[in-house]
Amino acid sequence: MQTAEVSTNQKLTAEEILNDYRIGWESRQASLTGRKEVFMGKAKFGIFGDGKEVAQLAMAKYFMPGDWRSGYYRDQTFMFAVGELTLQQYFAQLYAHTDVEAEPSTAGRAMNGHFGTRSLDDEGNWKNLMEQKNSSSDISPTAAQMPRLVGLAYASKLYRQNPNLQNLKSFSLNGNEVAFGTIGNASTSEGMFFEAINAGGVLQIPMLVSVWDDGYGISVPAEYQTTKGSISEILAGFQRNAQDEQGYEIFKVKGWDYAALCETYEAAVRVCREQHVPVLIHVEEVTQPQGHSTSGSHERYKSKERLDWEAEHDCLLKMRAWILENEIATEDQLTEIESGAKEAVKAARSNAWNAFSNAIKEDHDEALRLLDNMAAASNHITEVATITEELRKTSSPIRSDAVRAIRKALRYVRDEQNQAKRELVGWLEQTLGESSDRFNSYLFSQSEESALQVEEVKAVFDENSPVVDGREVLQACFDAMLARDPRVFAIGEDVGFIGDVNQAFAGLQEKYGELRVTDTGIRECTIIGQGIGAALRGLRPITEIQYLDYLLYAIQILSDDLASLQYRTKGGQKAPLIVRTRGHRLEGIWHSGSPMGMILHSIRGMHVLVPRDMTQAAGFYNTLLKADEPALVIEPLNGYRLKERIPNNVAEFTVPLGKPEVLREGTDITVVTYGSMCRIVMDAAKQLEEFGISVEVIDVQTLLPFDVDHMILDSIRKTNRVLFADEDVPGGASAYMMQQVVDEQGAWRWLDSKPACISAQAHRPAYSSDGDYFSKPNSEDVFETIYQIMREADPKAYSVIY
Repeated sequence: MQTAEVSTNQKLTAEEILNDYRIGWESRQASLTGRKEVFMGKAKFGIFGDGKEVAQLAMAKYFMPGDWRSGYYRDQTFMFAVGELTLQQYFAQLYAHTDVEAEPSTAGRAMNGHFGTRSLDDEGNWKNLMEQKNSSSDISPTAAQMPRLVGLAYASKLYRQNPNLQNLKSFSLNGNEVAFGTIGNASTSEGMFFEAINAGGVLQIPMLVSVWDDGYGISVPAEYQTTKGSISEILAGFQRNAQDEQGYEIFKVKGWDYAALCETYEAAVRVCREQHVPVLIHVEEVTQPQGHSTSGSHERYKSKERLDWEAEHDCLLKMRAWILENEIATEDQLTEIESGAKEAVKAARSNAWNAFSNAIKEDHDEALRLLDNMAAASNHITEVATITEELRKTSSPIRSDAVRAIRKALRYVRDEQNQAKRELVGWLEQTLGESSDRFNSYLFSQSEESALQVEEVKAVFDENSPVVDGREVLQACFDAMLARDPRVFAIGEDVGFIGDVNQAFAGLQEKYGELRVTDTGIRECTIIGQGIGAALRGLRPITEIQYLDYLLYAIQILSDDLASLQYRTKGGQKAPLIVRTRGHRLEGIWHSGSPMGMILHSIRGMHVLVPRDMTQAAGFYNTLLKADEPALVIEPLNGYRLKERIPNNVAEFTVPLGKPEVLREGTDITVVTYGSMCRIVMDAAKQLEEFGISVEVIDVQTLLPFDVDHMILDSIRKTNRVLFADEDVPGGASAYMMQQVVDEQGAWRWLDSKPACISAQAHRPAYSSDGDYFSKPNSEDVFETIYQIMREADPKAYSVIY
């Protein structure tokens, strides 16, 4: 472990040092002013980077075009210093300005301190990422930036070591790019941090992690957070002892020591960039002058001695003293810089507020004008005028104020027909449409590469199409994918040497090499993170979670990071990651899960595909590789040894998303299901036919998106009855499907019987074949449920079974 000392031979010019000092003070003033704006009611919440300025200035010096940041919400100084955030943009984010030009990081969708650069143009196409300094889009959950950081750094390894990627010049220059991660000391207590640190050490990737250590996690001091109170001490075992040994380089440096920080970052980045060795920099004695956030004061939990120490060790005051001591500038020069910083922030704040409020004021004034007209033309002048006056008195109005007022006014004039009302309705419809773009767009891709835009190519079979195990269909599909696109790689537990536990990648590591088909440790969270980061850098990873039950280890990253990425950047970043897993039928509490309701509700923004066999799965993989969106593919666990025919066009055929398939036509009842349940329902339908009941079986194929053309509704118009069948707990995916069909599609209009659901028991499945039978729906359950529905409709035709 290296402890930096002040260097007397810094290669820094006076101009560069004073420019850093200016940026540092502008950032500090932005923090101070931002806090005041929150307390004045102009913003809802504030979290700031004061106290971290000098360390971030040093880090920024060695951050090059093409590099990536995966940080957290106190990195404003760094973003200012690398030129990817202006003061006005900073305040625009504080105010939640929804104009992407004004606030390019999130278009007002994330609270302040959440930074990101735009990797895509307005059409959703990749920019040249080597011409800009890149920041992945921040998220709030502590340490959740770490899994993605592994992937951002891993991409550099692939770009350096895979010669077939050398032509992708807009994404990498020989893998020289460093992935910079930042994290607070308290967040290093999270499991994601330790998992990512271990993965980085195993992979030996250019990942540079800076820990800003201010001694606290909100009110909880370091002794409650970290063994020995020091993250660098407990990670000392990761320190490599020789250049040819795997491990980390670990540095310690004071957060107020400008010269030592510059020296440390210069040395650390050189090792990281040139040798592809991960680095941890423990930046100690950092302060946090305003406390954690605007939600409370640090005076409540810090002693007077600690507060006095923090005041004395303020990094900007320490930098000021160092500049004066080394005669780099005079007292008057520094005072002028400080005053200039204050004025620059004042101007930026004013400009940002005016830009934000003026756009709203135009709509506000127009709404008042239309309401005045409505009052004058209405028989309900008193009610409308009262609503109008309340709106007129609103100080610092926001858009919803005017929309709320107009919607209330329209209640009173609902029976009136005049020009004033038509104009009011027109304004409301236009504003709601514009607000949908401001606040609701880009949950999924809106580019020409959207998965919903991929053209369907039917699978082709003939008498010579071989009949093989289902796994061999997937093997042929993955073989073709790896052959035609060097960006594709697959990682996961047991994926490499043995070709995954079900052999879909069998022999492919030997054929394509370890960089393309790779084993990982048991670390689901960072397997996903490894895929997210690589996908952000233009690669096409397939990351495997061995069993669906194990997805719980990664659900937070899938939900908070991957699924929300396009939304929280308003189309500014994408990570088209394919997550492969297998689930449903097997034996035992931890190997037979079907937590589909949890998945559906957690990862909106990803596609969820539930193929019933491996041919359908292969078609989905081909579709996804043509698209620019993330997806989860859940293969049926009991289908790998079942016989299927390999399509002649296994490399080209595609299965469309959101398009159910009718597996069996019928006239009495529609059964909506998916995955492994398809075989069970089909078996029951065959048995029911013997008793005069005609069942139409529909495989939804994808749960997100769900039946985009409302094909299921067409079936229900014919049968007038519906049963939803799945393996999730009661009220899980069955409830989701019912809502989509009965509510969203309006199928209730056509039902002659109550819609019904059949699902697994509320507990996890018990072990053994009997455990499976009595825990999850079986063909007898399906038979009897449908029979009872028909008996309720016609008791004479269908007598009681038992």
